[in-house]
Amino acid sequence: MELKSSKILSLHSLKNIVRKLKEKGKIIVLTNGAFDLLHYGHINYLKEAKENGDILIVAVNSDNSVRRLKGEGRPIIDEKGRAYLVASLKVVDYVIIFEEDNVKRILSELMPHLHIKGPDYSVETVAESKFSSSLGIETRIVGKSKEQSTTDIIKRVRVLYG
Repeated sequence: MELKSSKILSLHSLKNIVRKLKEKGKIIVLTNGAFDLLHYGHINYLKEAKENGDILIVAVNSDNSVRRLKGEGRPIIDEKGRAYLVASLKVVDYVIIFEEDNVKRILSELMPHLHIKGPDYSVETVAESKFSSSLGIETRIVGKSKEQSTTDIIKRVRVLYG
C-alpha cells in the first residue's frame, strides 16, 4: 500500500505556500521530531503547538537522521509511514521530511514565526534557538512535562516481550 497525503510536501512547494499564507497574515508554527511510534504525548504536544498559531508545519526526521540521533534499531516506523501518521492528524497542516540532524535549513527557507519544541527541552537546549533568534524566529516550549516517550515504550516492549 502506498502512503500518500496532500499534506506531505517538498521544501520548494511548502516555501511557496508559506509565503502566500504569511501574505494573508497567518501565523506560521514549525515543530520537528522523529515521531517514531506516535503516542498520546506527541498528540498533546502537537495540539499545544497548533494553539500558538494558525498553520502548523511538522518537520519529520528522515530514517537516516533518526538513526544518527537515536541509534541503531531506530526508527521503528519508516519515514514515509511516520510522515503519513503525522499528516493524518487534524491539527497538522503540512509535513515535510528532512535529512539533516537539525532544522536550520528549513527554518531559514520557510521563516516561520515560531519554532516550537516539547517539554523535554528548554529554549537554551534547543539546538536551533540561537540560529532562530538571529532570523527573528521565536523559539517556544510547550507542554508541562514529558508525558510519554518512544524510547520508554520500546524499553517496556523489550522487557515484556524480550
